[in-house]
Amino acid sequence: MDKKELENLIVGLINKSVETVGEVSVVEEGGEDRPRTTWFSVEAKYPHVYLDRNGEALFALNYIARKLIETKVYPLLNKEENQTPPRFNDILIDINGFQKNKIENIHTTVHMMAERARHFKSNVEIDPMSAFDRRIVHEFLSSATDLETESEGTGPYRRVVIKYVGEN
Repeated sequence: MDKKELENLIVGLINKSVETVGEVSVVEEGGEDRPRTTWFSVEAKYPHVYLDRNGEALFALNYIARKLIETKVYPLLNKEENQTPPRFNDILIDINGFQKNKIENIHTTVHMMAERARHFKSNVEIDPMSAFDRRIVHEFLSSATDLETESEGTGPYRRVVIKYVGEN
């Protein structure tokens, strides 16, 4: 499945599921130091359906999109050549900037906690968060040489611990 087919599949899903879709723009971010992410930014007239309950329905829409892509791509892989499947977590549907704002807020909090870990030269725990949010934290601090991140706890109490390891 090439890039254009993937875009058409996601845009089709968005048009079928989001009421009164305005413009859908596709933007790729990332590069050498960060994983590549393809953003499907949607401007919706009635976004509250997806953004209520802290974006639960938007999270579900993203999950459905990844599963839909999996069902289209996995049968095309040549298992005899041990082809590795693409990463589907790098596709995000965002409605009215909700995901972008959420990620920016997480980055701000994590930056503050990382500075706290550096200042006190100790471990700092972040409040429990979803797997998606924890992934954002791990990726954000992946280039820090003096810090490591680790997830601890179980279920809804799973959280990220930022560990100060000193200058390498």
